[in-house]
Amino acid sequence: MPSRKRIVVLHLAGRYPLGGIGWQAIHYVLGLRRLGHDVHYVEDSGAHPYDPRVKSVVEDSTYNVEFLRDAMGRFDLGDRWTYVDPVTGAHHGLSRERLARLYREADAIFNVCGATRLREEHLQCPIRVYVETDPVFEQIRVAEGDRAAIMGLETHTHHFTYGENLGQPDCPIPLEKFAWRTTRPPVIPELWETPFDPTAERFTTVATWRNAGKDIRFRGQTYIWSKHQNFLRMIDLPARTRQPLEMALEVTDAASRDLLRQSGWLLADAYQVSRDVTTYRRHIQASRGEFTVAKDLVARTKSGWFSDRSVCYLAAGRPVVTQDTGFGKYVPEGVGLLAFETIEDAAVALDAVNRDYRRHSRRAREIAVEYFGAERVLGRLCREADL
Repeated sequence: MPSRKRIVVLHLAGRYPLGGIGWQAIHYVLGLRRLGHDVHYVEDSGAHPYDPRVKSVVEDSTYNVEFLRDAMGRFDLGDRWTYVDPVTGAHHGLSRERLARLYREADAIFNVCGATRLREEHLQCPIRVYVETDPVFEQIRVAEGDRAAIMGLETHTHHFTYGENLGQPDCPIPLEKFAWRTTRPPVIPELWETPFDPTAERFTTVATWRNAGKDIRFRGQTYIWSKHQNFLRMIDLPARTRQPLEMALEVTDAASRDLLRQSGWLLADAYQVSRDVTTYRRHIQASRGEFTVAKDLVARTKSGWFSDRSVCYLAAGRPVVTQDTGFGKYVPEGVGLLAFETIEDAAVALDAVNRDYRRHSRRAREIAVEYFGAERVLGRLCREADL
């Protein structure tokens, strides 16, 4: 058993108060705590919060603080979180003085999602771990000599990425300058244990339809930081399978919503199913499984990326049919977890799950435990980060 360390997890669940992002934070904080560490969750990035009710960045963080308070309180973490208001400077949780002392005394900082630009007070900590949950973008910036990207990464002592296949012969994205190690999205299976339900009807997912602002060009190719292109490749899937398919999407334009509905997709409100961590979990548990695609950036490059959301479906015993990103080299797929390249592959995979739903459900849960269990994933990460 490793010695008990004091670890600060920097993240953005308050900045983006949505169920899936909340669970990402919870899995890291609780997972590290289960390994015996003294863990504190902190948001201190200076970035203005997003309010999903108005779909906009705002100055008033009241809603965001309450979301975080509720999420942490549900898992006995009520005294283990701090949110620093970017507008007023108010500290919710630890006082300014106690937070400064925490930074001085911490053994490690985990900067999950690269959520925080590290400052002088963070640099007092001897081990500063960058945990990249969306690979490819930063690796391209480094390869292109982007000084801002390089300087930000240089403030960390260890670098981890969900891109398990980066730098491999079948992936065009190089690993340069930094000693990137691989990791996976952790999940705590006990928090997702769900009775087998053969009557559940819909394969679902929760996603943003279109992201903008982070497309990037590299070696003659433009890689898109968005899922909408790959969803459009699947637009006719409802006509090719009897399986009902639902997307809880944040879709801002009426034309896209109309196209999806006309093509047979069932649409749900992304905010309503993600408004807190409990509602988000219930939505996944009530699903038959997940059908989803990946961002062009991680799929076309065969980065090996896997989704934090999909591991929640797996842990709930809900099979996942998802776009191939190269993850099959590292995580077994074919039963419980099925990868597709084409719309024909996707239809075949959905039908295969429904022919033996009990077997696929059982295997989904096993994959979550064996390959994404938080204590296993984070235990390895801690060892490789010299903790």
